Amino acid sequence: MKVKDWIEPSFGKFPAAVDVVLTGIPLSRSSISASAASEYPDFFRKAWHLFTTYSIDENVDFRDMKVVDVGDVKMHGTNILQCHANIEEAMKNVLSECPNSFYVQIGGDHSITAPIVRAFQEHTNKRIGILQFDTHLDLRATDSDGPTNGTPIRQLLDAGVVRGEDVYNIGLHGFYNAPSLIRAADHYGVNRITLKDFRRKGASVLIAEVMAELATKVDIVYVTVDMDVLDITYAPGVPASTPGGMRTDELFDLLFEVGKYEHVGGMDFVCLDPHRDSREQQTVKSGVYAFLQVMLSRFMHVKK
Repeated sequence: MKVKDWIEPSFGKFPAAVDVVLTGIPLSRSSISASAASEYPDFFRKAWHLFTTYSIDENVDFRDMKVVDVGDVKMHGTNILQCHANIEEAMKNVLSECPNSFYVQIGGDHSITAPIVRAFQEHTNKRIGILQFDTHLDLRATDSDGPTNGTPIRQLLDAGVVRGEDVYNIGLHGFYNAPSLIRAADHYGVNRITLKDFRRKGASVLIAEVMAELATKVDIVYVTVDMDVLDITYAPGVPASTPGGMRTDELFDLLFEVGKYEHVGGMDFVCLDPHRDSREQQTVKSGVYAFLQVMLSRFMHVKK
């Protein structure tokens, strides 16, 4: 595994002070679609050497931002609930040991978001909002679908960890959400922003509006990026890839806007299967680029 010279490996221990903590969460047994998203944390790390910390677009180098990789959460071989318990416990440890950091989790499938957000809420005892970039609502019923990548938002809503009015899903499009899921979204009051809605407003206007609304309701915003929000042309390495989705430049612009806001406390990138990717690893590279956009924006607008 290659570790980028500006990212400090800290496997098995926690640094005293750090701007950003990276945690790998290699779980994909809980995916509805056959998936090797558990392999993405390692592919993410291996792809670092293809990028620098300097953005020619902004003429900014964020090399001075201290980013630490604490390694992967240990997964149980077969027990998904045990895996989720391990994730929740590991995140509580990270939050305790690095209380003033920004937290980035590299999945893994989308089921990992539920235990991560539970850890945030239990550790902080604050009201959590969710900004979700996704093709799907992820509101399947847990009694029939279990703790899968199709139910993380439903799990959090049913448990009262988050409120429906504090969930904003951006990027919905096409023919990929059944009417039952729309009814569930209406029942819980989940905010739905379609890809068409986003394109009419643009990244800066839309994110400013969403963040302004969230700022009046929640203490912390958690961002979850399901890479299936991207069109299949741009992201072949996604198990539930679809036509008609977002372009990579649109996702990058949205995440740059998200990075400007101090009350965004953490985020994850999920549902990227490197073994489905093109030979050029275009989806893996897009995932790393998306991460870098957030780091750059936070360096410019939050870290002073």
